[in-house]
Amino acid sequence: MSHSPARPRPLVPLWAAMPAAAASGLMMALAYPGAAVWILAFPAVALLLLTLIGRRAGGALLVGAVYGLIMFGILVSFTSRYLGPIPWAALTVVEGGLTAVALILTTLAYRWLPKAFPGTTARLVLLPAIVAAIWIGRELFIGNWPYGGFPWARIGMTQAESPLAPVSSWIGVTGLGFVMVMLVAVIIETTRMRMWRRPLRLIVPVALTAVLLFTPLFPTTANGSMRIAAVQGNGPNGYFDQREAFSLIDAQTEATEALYGEDVDLLVWPEGSIDADPFEYDTVARRMTQVANRIDAPLLANTATGRGDLFFNTSMLWQQDGTAEQIHDKRHPVPFGEYVPDREFYNALAPDLIGLIGREYTPGENPPIVDVDGIAVGLAICFDVIYDDLVHESIEEGAQVLVFQTNNADFRGTDENLQQLAFARMRAIETGRSVVNISTVGTSQIIRADGSTVTSLDADEAGAMLEDVELRTGLTAGVVLTPWIQQLLLWGGLGALLIGWWRARGR
Repeated sequence: MSHSPARPRPLVPLWAAMPAAAASGLMMALAYPGAAVWILAFPAVALLLLTLIGRRAGGALLVGAVYGLIMFGILVSFTSRYLGPIPWAALTVVEGGLTAVALILTTLAYRWLPKAFPGTTARLVLLPAIVAAIWIGRELFIGNWPYGGFPWARIGMTQAESPLAPVSSWIGVTGLGFVMVMLVAVIIETTRMRMWRRPLRLIVPVALTAVLLFTPLFPTTANGSMRIAAVQGNGPNGYFDQREAFSLIDAQTEATEALYGEDVDLLVWPEGSIDADPFEYDTVARRMTQVANRIDAPLLANTATGRGDLFFNTSMLWQQDGTAEQIHDKRHPVPFGEYVPDREFYNALAPDLIGLIGREYTPGENPPIVDVDGIAVGLAICFDVIYDDLVHESIEEGAQVLVFQTNNADFRGTDENLQQLAFARMRAIETGRSVVNISTVGTSQIIRADGSTVTSLDADEAGAMLEDVELRTGLTAGVVLTPWIQQLLLWGGLGALLIGWWRARGR
């Protein structure tokens, strides 16, 4: 009579796994700005994986919850700056909870796959690849659900200032994250199997490390320059700021005056840079026309606009003749910030907070691009910068430079603006385009296609940037391959896990 082998014991007992998961969550949070210690992402992944190996589903859920709640609790603490602990706690619990549930799949991969695919190659290559694919699948899941998702905490985004960032120009931020996690998982298996006794078996981790460290930027083609002015007005743009009529456009206009007489091809103001819809209010429209004529260039501005019964977060290219035929509406309005899903349900839970959000923004459908004298300029409004589909769409439509308009006034004194700036830097590297990232209150920067900074404006100060911004053409492999890589990793990881379960069950 045969007996099935006993389930492997956890590598780390639960009493030690809990603080280890907490340390992992802390290190992962510190890998993002403001600390931005990018290398901490690797030991964070290692600690988390070690705590999951050999666990039952319940133990994995508990360990994953500790990791997820601490990591998200620190990372999105900026949400409590003005609105208090309820939005912060809600976002932390939802994202941390979904992370904990998804990490159960990692534990199952470590349980089933070594049985299903025995052998050294499977342990050193196949198992780490599937573990990394499941990690990326989890990021894609919480980046798309619920309510459009929140792809803020993708591990690839930790590398904005590291030598590993150029990898994203070949396989996207998603692919970079996959290789990072796979390298850690390979090192874990190499250590568990004592592969240092056979140096030739170390070729996998050595090769992955070389890929990460020595991959050059994917080449794009320089195509001249565009003289872009970007103005940070530092006006009262926060939700609870006291403001008078025209205070926003006044602040922007005053900070723009230093540029009058300069040679400018495009003037950029940030998200929320004007007080009212210029298509409805002639006073605002006349002010914008005056600025465009004084600067002798079109003005790219942003405000809330209405069409029928719908409201949009709209960027418009305002011409010197007072027209604006080219507009772009924000594609991903922020749930509980720019609209309230299932309003009746949430209003019953927190009527005071939900009541603050009086306007319901509608997702835009128009292309994220404007044409400025024959030059295509790609756009992303605020948190839209973290969504691959929108940024890549503008590049595929021919954008030669990217402009990101944002309003960070509700997060003054926090790391939120630095996190968003890091995402903008990763977008420059991934797409091979210069980026103009302009905020109402900072930090604003002009960034080269290699991720280096041309010039910047400090937070909480009014100022203007004027630079000859390099234009570039050509699609990077990262832009072309990202949708395919995401689908391959998402469904490939799940499919491999199911096959592993089936084969392990038979054995």
